[in-house]
Amino acid sequence: MGNALLQSIHVHPVKAFRGLAPREAEVEPWGLAGDRRWMLIDDGGKVVTQRQQPRLATAAAELLPGGGVRLSAPGRQPLAVPVPRPVDTVPVEIFRDKVEAVPAQDEAAHAWCSALLGTRVRLVHMDDPATRRPVDPEYALPGETVSFADGYPLLLTTAASLDALNSLIARGEHAHEGPLPMNRFRPNVVVAGTEAWAEDDWSRIAIGEVSFRVAKPCGRCVVTTTDQETAGRGREPLHSLGRHRRIGGKLVFGQNLVPLGRGTIRVGDPVRVLD
Repeated sequence: MGNALLQSIHVHPVKAFRGLAPREAEVEPWGLAGDRRWMLIDDGGKVVTQRQQPRLATAAAELLPGGGVRLSAPGRQPLAVPVPRPVDTVPVEIFRDKVEAVPAQDEAAHAWCSALLGTRVRLVHMDDPATRRPVDPEYALPGETVSFADGYPLLLTTAASLDALNSLIARGEHAHEGPLPMNRFRPNVVVAGTEAWAEDDWSRIAIGEVSFRVAKPCGRCVVTTTDQETAGRGREPLHSLGRHRRIGGKLVFGQNLVPLGRGTIRVGDPVRVLD
């Protein structure tokens, strides 16, 4: 794997919104700086994602200085939302985790997101990712924490594995849906220059100056069937993953990473397998 390199970086300031593709990013213990520090909740405090609301694929969020976000969507006026003061937290539920989060202070933020989806939601912020949410203890080391990402600080995918998956889709009954772009999988880092599925065998890697622990394969859900441009849904890639990439009862694509240190990663950085 001597020629493997970091092909792209992806940061999603608001969980389930469209991401950014910066040339470099700071790696923090709980993920890339600015990644998934905001999310939407329903009236019961449960996370709202593209699983329930595929229309979120059409919304975008840009990072503002200080950690705020600028929300935008087709046909809607953009809205800047500053980081709220962490004076009052509310309990939120993100899958099986109960976490404290800080609601956006401006009611306009909640109204903007609710109008986008046609149902009442609230926008919340994670004020202290160092303490709020531990990584799944079954796969974590003591003290590891995560933002509002699905379960782990970073998600890695490889270009070769996407090519291999698209070849499987092309030979299947839903070939008309392919080839699929990488944004279906909403990764943080995409690696080029590997063999297909090489990431299955990694335990520790380095991207540039930063080392990572490879925690576990990423089980995939209905979000991967959502076109990230139109919000329309199909059958792929879950149909092909179900036939060819079922591992431990999960449909697998990509690997979950936990940083082993801080640093900056940059597009073009070499990627090395440490063990």
